[in-house]
Amino acid sequence: MISLPSRHAAPAALVALILIWAYSWVIMKQMMQYAGPFDFAALRYLCGALLLMLFMVLGGHSLRPPPLALTAVVGLCQTTAFQGLAQWALVSGGAAHTSMLAYTMPFWAILLAWWLLRERPGARQWAGIVLAAIGLICIMKPWQGLGTLHSALLAVASGVCWALGTVLTKFTLARHRASALAFTAWQMLLGALALCVVALAVPSRPIQWTPQFIYGMLYSVVPATSLAWVLWTFVVRNLSTTVASVSSLGVPVTAVLMAWIILHEHLDGADVLGIALIAAGLFSVSGAARSLRHAVSRKRHLRDAKARSPRS
Repeated sequence: MISLPSRHAAPAALVALILIWAYSWVIMKQMMQYAGPFDFAALRYLCGALLLMLFMVLGGHSLRPPPLALTAVVGLCQTTAFQGLAQWALVSGGAAHTSMLAYTMPFWAILLAWWLLRERPGARQWAGIVLAAIGLICIMKPWQGLGTLHSALLAVASGVCWALGTVLTKFTLARHRASALAFTAWQMLLGALALCVVALAVPSRPIQWTPQFIYGMLYSVVPATSLAWVLWTFVVRNLSTTVASVSSLGVPVTAVLMAWIILHEHLDGADVLGIALIAAGLFSVSGAARSLRHAVSRKRHLRDAKARSPRS
């Protein structure tokens, strides 16, 4: 009786998660009018980590920290480097380009897992990586000079750092069996503290505390950081592990559409081709195509079995 509502609610939570994270890229781009990239990222993740810990206390979860050394390394990769570089890329780059390039994370994760965890990629993963590589070239447009390339390289570097954090997260959780929620909160807090150091060290203009900035900060802290991780934990608990790959496909595609509609970002032919190739690559490496085929096959099998069964 308990699992039935969860099974029905989890897909809705996944859709909400995709929309929340996709719209956060639009907000992140808009916030560059009011604050420096590292100031905004530090405020967002420091407040988000503290709010997530408050939720854990109210929910009766243990705040016992996982192994701090590994957690700090993950925080430096997954929060400090990923979020700092992505936010820096948004200073001169569009939300559509930056989100899609940052979400090349699964491709880098495959290569890093091959190197660090000895998980050899299969033919499907290699096909996805090749598609993504061609798509990256289309979006980065090296033939147009360094102006576009600078932002693109920062976005790609953020994806690489996110991938390294993901691989190290898998290693840490497998070896130490830490609580996923506690691990998330602590790595976010430690990464945010490092972002605060970066923000203090890098000169930037004063933050403009306008109503628009306050709205953007509240959205980034509450739904996009704290609530999103709570939703993510609920989704992972109640759906199969393939949802991680499916969501990684849905977020950047939705973010591209939102950037086009809300920010009026122009996409030329090379952009559209590159985004399509990266999306196809993500679809390939995610296993979503195989899961879809299995679901269709199972549905057909059940339908045929029902048709063959004698009527009572």
